[in-house]
Amino acid sequence: MKPQTKKSLHFSVTIAVITFVLAAIFSVVSESILSNVIWVLGLVIVFIIVCIGVTFDMLGIAATAANEKPFHAMAAEKITGAKESVKIIRNADKFASFCNDVIGDISGVVSGTASATVVLQLAEIFGKGEGSELQIILSVVLTSLVAALTVGGKAVGKYAAINSSTSLIFFAGKMVAFLEGRLKIRVLPNNNNKTGRNK
Repeated sequence: MKPQTKKSLHFSVTIAVITFVLAAIFSVVSESILSNVIWVLGLVIVFIIVCIGVTFDMLGIAATAANEKPFHAMAAEKITGAKESVKIIRNADKFASFCNDVIGDISGVVSGTASATVVLQLAEIFGKGEGSELQIILSVVLTSLVAALTVGGKAVGKYAAINSSTSLIFFAGKMVAFLEGRLKIRVLPNNNNKTGRNK
């Protein structure tokens, strides 16, 4: 097996495992929270989950669109987040895969599950059981609303990611710097891929 193929396979397996763990954690946490709050707060939580998915999708696209050249001068001046921004761009494929595929897709699944919980709460408030006509209507309306907000939000996010990629990646770089510097959580690989994009 070629080293590149082996490396790609290892990354795919790693991402799959991370996705499984994070999806389980997010599902348990969201279900636990939603089961103990009123439907209004549950609805707010659903929209927060949607926003998280849209935000990470935007960051993933920005990583593939950004140019590392503006960050070199910042890194030379030791500006916090500049070095990490370069690493993000040089590992754009992995960063985008994590943001778009892992967090983005998990947010979609969890928001759907959370929506179903909110629908059941609303149906119970009106004294209607599972499978009732009201529950079906509420489910269709809320699911459609969540889907519309997700797709619309990602469309706006793509525009912002392409046109403001430098600002977005710099923000992501500062967040990574905080996680790695203050919390000692390793986010990006130590090795620097020299095939940077210097337009």
